Amino acid sequence: MSVETITPEQNLTALALSEEEIFTAHEGGKLSVSSTVPLLNKRDLSIAYTPGVAEVSRAIHANPELARTHTWAERLVVVVSDGTAVLGLGDIGPSASLPVMEGKSALFKAFGDLDSIPLVLNTTNVDEIIETLVRLRPSFGAVNLEDISAPRCFELEERLIEALDCPVMHDDQHGTAVVVLAALTNAAKVTGRELEGLKVVVSGAGAAGIAVSEILLTAGVKDVVLLDSKGI
Repeated sequence: MSVETITPEQNLTALALSEEEIFTAHEGGKLSVSSTVPLLNKRDLSIAYTPGVAEVSRAIHANPELARTHTWAERLVVVVSDGTAVLGLGDIGPSASLPVMEGKSALFKAFGDLDSIPLVLNTTNVDEIIETLVRLRPSFGAVNLEDISAPRCFELEERLIEALDCPVMHDDQHGTAVVVLAALTNAAKVTGRELEGLKVVVSGAGAAGIAVSEILLTAGVKDVVLLDSKGI
């Protein structure tokens, strides 16, 4: 059995996108930070920064729970990658993965009104990634792992869930799996079929393929065939 591979160049051609259009859109990055409070005069500055901000800092020092309501950490997601499994590009490193992470943050804001920042790490060591995020924990409220190669991604997610007191999700696994389950559920309804009676073939046994297979089995699909480069 052969599977036709669509290259990035073929995708660009199909969408009629030019290199100039793409590079112009990405120049300077795709993200910026804006204030949620006015900074128009001396009074505004005194409230947002010194001396007013000291009151809030003192209050948080006395009651750390106030950081949940009086900083942005609780509503901030960090989009974390080491650049080892980026889209269809593979292991391209942290710097080259940053445009993708910026794009994910832009999607979070546009479609979920959720603030996030990309964080690309110059290490592929699971222990070092965990240590970095544990040390940065006061700065964010959730972790979205992105484009981290298998099998390290499984260990990393599992250990981060244990190490951090906030939500952690590996998007390539669970984000993909949720979308596939939703699409298959709708397709089954439209065609008058039940999930239990479907035979599903999953092409690719990486992080996404394995997570998709697991969620389909959990949802009731009985027959799942998982393929990798060596076959079934």
